[in-house]
Amino acid sequence: MSAGGAFGGNRGAQPVPPEKGIFPLDHLHECDVEKKDYIACLKSSGYQSEKCRHLSKKYLQCRMERNLMAKQNLSELGFDE
Repeated sequence: MSAGGAFGGNRGAQPVPPEKGIFPLDHLHECDVEKKDYIACLKSSGYQSEKCRHLSKKYLQCRMERNLMAKQNLSELGFDE
């Protein structure tokens, strides 16, 4: 039997968080209205995301304002200013 961590992992290695792609969940439901509006728009538009971009932008802005994701220029995320 190995002296390492669970499933043979190395207990001494420090995990490094990814730069993008992982962000805190909205446990307090601070952006639920924006999320629900976006999902409703997707459903009503036949999942054509281009028609709902304005709501996607609102949702991302909500997350950034509440520190649920890193603040970033929206143009870097594919939105025009």
